[in-house]
Amino acid sequence: MYQDLKQKFWWTRMKRKIAKYVSECDRVKADHLKPAGMLQPLALPAWKWEDIHMDFIVGLPRTQKGYDSIWVIIDRFTKSAHFIPVKNR
Repeated sequence: MYQDLKQKFWWTRMKRKIAKYVSECDRVKADHLKPAGMLQPLALPAWKWEDIHMDFIVGLPRTQKGYDSIWVIIDRFTKSAHFIPVKNR
């Protein structure tokens, strides 16, 4: 943090005050956490469109037909995706 701040700012006892502030931070420190363990892979789907993921992209400018969002559907097996324009109501 000191290295980032010293590029644009300076004050008396800057390094000491930054170290004190960081040490008193209430954030959870990573060294105090238990290790999460080994990563477990997701099960692979056996057939296309058996396992899908969906999401919406919202806040887009409205088109002439009134669409302002996109519905995204992704197949995990084939990695193919469909992008469907929708109206956010």
